[in-house]
Amino acid sequence: MSAIDLQEVRRHIERLTAEGIDVVRVVYPDLIGTDRARDVLVDELPRACEHGLAFCRAVYHTSPQGDVVPVSGGLDAGLPDISVRPDLSTLVALPWEPGVAVCLGNVIDPATGSPAPESPRDLLSAVLDRCAEHGLRPVVGPELEYFLCDAAPGGAGGWQRYNRDSGVVYTAGLRADPDNHLLRTLRHVRDLNIGVLSGNHEFDGGQFEINLLHSDAMSAADRAFRFKAAIKELARKEGRLATFMAKPFNDAGGSGFHLHLSCESDPSAEGAGGARNLFDDPSGQYGLSATARHAAAGLLAHAPALAALLNPTVNSYKRFGPDTLAPWLIDWGLDNRSAMVRIPPERGSGARLELRLGDASANPYLAIAGAVAAALLGVLAGEEPSAPLEGYGYDADRSAVLPMSLPEALDALEADTALTEVLGKDFVASFLAYKRNEVERFQRHVTDWEFTEYAYHL
Repeated sequence: MSAIDLQEVRRHIERLTAEGIDVVRVVYPDLIGTDRARDVLVDELPRACEHGLAFCRAVYHTSPQGDVVPVSGGLDAGLPDISVRPDLSTLVALPWEPGVAVCLGNVIDPATGSPAPESPRDLLSAVLDRCAEHGLRPVVGPELEYFLCDAAPGGAGGWQRYNRDSGVVYTAGLRADPDNHLLRTLRHVRDLNIGVLSGNHEFDGGQFEINLLHSDAMSAADRAFRFKAAIKELARKEGRLATFMAKPFNDAGGSGFHLHLSCESDPSAEGAGGARNLFDDPSGQYGLSATARHAAAGLLAHAPALAALLNPTVNSYKRFGPDTLAPWLIDWGLDNRSAMVRIPPERGSGARLELRLGDASANPYLAIAGAVAAALLGVLAGEEPSAPLEGYGYDADRSAVLPMSLPEALDALEADTALTEVLGKDFVASFLAYKRNEVERFQRHVTDWEFTEYAYHL
């Protein structure tokens, strides 16, 4: 690290100390989008920035239950290190934890000096570099839903939905939220400076949605990652559970992760006018540019493979089905919420696609990388989408069906050689190995449903 860099670190230390902050939490996403972290004393920041923080690379291969999955580069390589360096440009004080600031970390494989193949943030960066080569700067607006749960020691799983009242759809206030969870949470995440816009109670009891502003794709992924971590942490402080699981309850719908996607031009090529929305064209079909239509065609063409990244758990596919408003057919429509790809009615600077495929369990970096890669492939192929869906969807006679299980989606991802080439073969191999192990573990597990269904009668 140069002397100039160290001077910059010291300026950060002086500022943090003046604000009463003595610890910096360095966080980065693992393969499934969970935050991994280390707390660093402020005085030790120069050392952390110069030498990095050592973590075992197998953190990327560790299941939610703590099992190390046999993925190449982990157990077979003797559990080598990765090095994580604080990105001090992302520093922000934690509003709910006095004396602590948090920043993202940049991940390097010390053996090669390159990013670790499994690093989700670096995967997205590589996909965005491919877009830049073709003059495209993706812009993304994330929409995430989650369920809030109260402890229920005697209940199944130990948790129950916070406020089970029905009919309080798209509302705010005490009628849907008797403990003012949403207000407290909105104010905290606002102060985290991640571009929070608004929030409301969602369709089912105990379900909420908080919207984030649109931005360049990397910033959108960073903010969605930090948002999910913040929501879960704030719930823990109250002795509650906030879950982004796709479908946590049999008697409720699922939680989505919708992506609003457009592309801007390179502002340096536009002169004084700055960047322009490349998806808008008043003279184009549907008021969309050829670039937008080709991007939509790419999302449709690669949808089966995208399901593996945007619906990445065994549970994800229990969210699918008729009348769920969760897409399970490969279609698109003009301002049609029953379609997998919806074109919102705004044009001009607001022209965009809404990919409604994803559920809230998706890793934001992988979801956005997959969607952007598919859109880029569509633009390069130059093909037009089929005719848009008219009326209410969910008719398998009109549209192809998405994979209806995680194994089917993983097979579709492996078979999509064009998409895997953009995402990187090393990453895809690691992801497939990790997720297929998850499927194997699930298939060996005896569920409560099986015992209830069979034990007494068989």
